[in-house]
Amino acid sequence: MTRNPLTLLFSLGIYVSLAGQTPATDWPQWQGPDRNGLSKETGLLQQWPASGPPIVWSVSTLGGGYGSVAIKGDRMFVQGAKGGQSIVYALNRADGKGLWSKALGASGSNDRGSGPRGTPTIDDDRVYVLTENGQLVCLKVADGTEVWQRNILREFNGRQIPWLISESPLIDGANVIVTPGGPRAGMAALDKMTGKTVWTAQQLSDEAGYSSPIAADVQGVRVYMTLTSNAGVGVRASDGKLMWRFEPVANGTANVATPVFHDNRVFYTSNYGTGAALLGLTAQNGEVKAQQIYFTREMQNHHGGVVLVDGYLYGFHNSILTCLEFATGKAQWRDRSVGKGALTYADGNLYILGEDNLVGLAAASPAGYREKGRFKIADQGLPSWAHPVVSGGRLYIRNQTTLAAYDIRAK
Repeated sequence: MTRNPLTLLFSLGIYVSLAGQTPATDWPQWQGPDRNGLSKETGLLQQWPASGPPIVWSVSTLGGGYGSVAIKGDRMFVQGAKGGQSIVYALNRADGKGLWSKALGASGSNDRGSGPRGTPTIDDDRVYVLTENGQLVCLKVADGTEVWQRNILREFNGRQIPWLISESPLIDGANVIVTPGGPRAGMAALDKMTGKTVWTAQQLSDEAGYSSPIAADVQGVRVYMTLTSNAGVGVRASDGKLMWRFEPVANGTANVATPVFHDNRVFYTSNYGTGAALLGLTAQNGEVKAQQIYFTREMQNHHGGVVLVDGYLYGFHNSILTCLEFATGKAQWRDRSVGKGALTYADGNLYILGEDNLVGLAAASPAGYREKGRFKIADQGLPSWAHPVVSGGRLYIRNQTTLAAYDIRAK
């Protein structure tokens, strides 16, 4: 890919951004600024034209993969597989043109679609990328120069999972958090500047799930939470000590959805006939304990994620879009919407990407399902599973080799 003159400015330490850009319009990691699928943007279209919002640009050279995009300042990052290599691309946010790309090792193949599954994480002048084969790489945002790399499966004795590593790295303070799934290393913290091991979760030997971890403070104790192959877990951020391990929310096939944390409570959900649970968390003497508040089979989320908006959870129960009351687990409504898919939230609405190539806009309201538009995208031969992103007045839809930006600003 050709180099852009802006690369020189970055190498000189000058931060370039779009005119009028504010931090609220960045989406620097998996599920956005706060890792919860919520955008703080306003001034967006409240109804779509019959043909959908206008397209700004589209690129179709990414190669295979299910990962979403990370966006900060004038550029964005996305992963793909081409020519047998797992690749990360840096693109110009304005027009989607390539700035640089870097091969990170052999790509992974799978009957459900080959290539990377994760989303890069941008932190200051570095971007962190985890491939489908467990290669964790720290690169310079400016030009892709490698800072360090480690293979978390090989180095922590983890085993590749059936549908390939799907995690998006978490940056928290000085560390990058990943889940190698090895013996006494179900989770690990690495120094984000050097890649050196800070700790491994000695009491956690679960194999990795397909989920990505989140960080939260529970009454003064920082914890990391995720779904492993066997349980919903929480470990202490300072040293990796296991705080809780809750097995009823995990199934034996694929645990995917990122946990949802709010007000000292964490919500886990998985599919394959399992369900969801809300756990209440309390801290005492530096330890955090978890106690079940409720368990429900009304939310069995596969891989499309769940968002929490004004006390209500929105996500797919199997293939049906569902609204649950967070505090009680009581179902408020269900609708088939645009079909089973993934979703994100912005400006009062749910942005939904159905796996059969339909994109929808619906009100985020417990009063009932109210659709505000839908449009179809081109079928790439595999399910459209990448999560949609709202950033800077645009909706980004990645579907295998193609990434498209749509203008969703209210005029």
